[in-house]
Amino acid sequence: MLKIELLDLWFRARHGLYEEEKQLGGDFKLDVELYYLPASTPYHIHETIDYSEVYALIRRHMQKPEPLLETLVINIGNDILRRFKLAEEVRVSIKKINPPIISFTGSMSVSYQQTRAALLEGEGNLS
Repeated sequence: MLKIELLDLWFRARHGLYEEEKQLGGDFKLDVELYYLPASTPYHIHETIDYSEVYALIRRHMQKPEPLLETLVINIGNDILRRFKLAEEVRVSIKKINPPIISFTGSMSVSYQQTRAALLEGEGNLS
């Protein structure tokens, strides 16, 4: 199995339930892991997963506000599996840095892990 990682992706976005989060926005850090088994040693970009395309997909999701990070992390993970047919498994972690909530210090994180096989079972055909 090969693993492609996109680590420490930083975004400023307006995800959250609370008005402060929607108005002020916040800082988010994402880590994404993609696992796949190539048919042979990849030598060309079409034989692997183009991480710049994965980043573009993530960026589109980050630009669309979601009330719940749980929704966001699941949508990103499942869209990666749908878009990149080589991907067998995905792990996505989103960390909200210093949420604008009174007396809250630190960060909070939501993570999601999904396999292509489990997604196929749940949705039928991914085509």
